[in-house]
Amino acid sequence: MKKLFALLAVFAVLTVALSTSVTAQDGGAKTELKAPETDQSFHQVIKQKFIEGGPLFMTPILLCLILGLALIIERIIYLNMSTTNTKKLLDEIEGALSSGGVDQAKEICRNTKGPVAGIFYQGLDREHEGIDIVEKSLVSYGGVQMGNMERGLVWISLFISLSPMLGFFGTVVGMVEAFDAIEAAGDISPGLVAGGIKVALLTTLGGLLVAIILQVFYNYIVSKIDSLVNDMEDSSISLIDLLVKHNLSKK
Repeated sequence: MKKLFALLAVFAVLTVALSTSVTAQDGGAKTELKAPETDQSFHQVIKQKFIEGGPLFMTPILLCLILGLALIIERIIYLNMSTTNTKKLLDEIEGALSSGGVDQAKEICRNTKGPVAGIFYQGLDREHEGIDIVEKSLVSYGGVQMGNMERGLVWISLFISLSPMLGFFGTVVGMVEAFDAIEAAGDISPGLVAGGIKVALLTTLGGLLVAIILQVFYNYIVSKIDSLVNDMEDSSISLIDLLVKHNLSKK
């Protein structure tokens, strides 16, 4: 978790530096003639739209994207590392119960990574207390593992909701500034109105794009968690069946 916060801090510093650089380039660009946009690369187009939208409002939206993607990458790595071949693990535990007993099965779980192996270890550790206690232990520790998998999702959800709001806020401010310019000019110029509305709507566009990107990854993470939870529940039932068979074979 400390490494994650350090990574987020680095991203925040880079974002502030980027917005400062873009602001400086915006100030210098005002004194120069605009070059033809036909040969601009995708990166240059994004940079130009960022400048036109205003770094004051586009920077928080960009920060939501960077922090959201950082959390998403951390969750995806964690969930992929938590994936376990439960069928293979159950076969190994079944063989260990037949040959070496519960202690050997616990050793296999201890040497296997992932929440499923951790849940199995907790259940095997309480095997001497009865099947009912084992089942309660599996349910309780499964809830703990589910909480670990869902950690950070609330912040991703916050960035998904916050980025469009920031975009709408920039749009409202931009529209107010456009109408102020119309009032100061004393005349409704099509160029003045179109330019002001274009700049105002760029913040909304940026906020919606960020929300769409984060929402896609958020849904992927939620579906991955649901898959892991279903896998844990199914494998826990299989483990209880193995322990019941093991206890019957000892009698």
